[in-house]
Amino acid sequence: MKNKLYRNISWIGIFCIVCSISLCAYNVYDSFRSYFVSKQKMNAYHVVKTSVGSVPDYVLNPDMDMPEVDVDGISCIGTLEIPSLDLNLCVTSTCSDENMKQLPCRYYGSIYKSNMVIIAHNYWFHFGRLNTLKSGDDVIFTDASGNCFKYSVDAMDVVSPESVAEVTNGKWPLTLVTCTLDSQNRIVVRCK
Repeated sequence: MKNKLYRNISWIGIFCIVCSISLCAYNVYDSFRSYFVSKQKMNAYHVVKTSVGSVPDYVLNPDMDMPEVDVDGISCIGTLEIPSLDLNLCVTSTCSDENMKQLPCRYYGSIYKSNMVIIAHNYWFHFGRLNTLKSGDDVIFTDASGNCFKYSVDAMDVVSPESVAEVTNGKWPLTLVTCTLDSQNRIVVRCK
């Protein structure tokens, strides 16, 4: 009777170990999948440069919609570069579960109105290393017309998911948001 109980407990333990290894393997697979998809999108992304010397449209009309570029069926508003993390990613114009599996998404606002919020999953090759950014690190957003907006990291907070709405208050020109590793809270990086 005792041996049967120990054998059953052993099988349950083995099952739990196999499940946890499978979950870890899937997470690694999903991270690499998103990396290859985002690289493919960056290779397909082409910017139409504005003419040199002209005043950009967004200066004349900051309320204008951000221009969009179709990248393999996904509408993108520009690219986000974080040199200290060696990241260069397209940013989609709208936020959806499907878009977030591939690329960072605009959650709120406009770069022209200095209130844009970009969110992404915490995949290693997306925003998974945001927590390693330091104050003063460069963050560069280039819109679909080729206009470059350079920011630096000003503050970093960890907030509850219910507090994420606070990041849209427009106090910072650019805000980046992702989940913590345990997905219980959100990392918020504020740039100015």
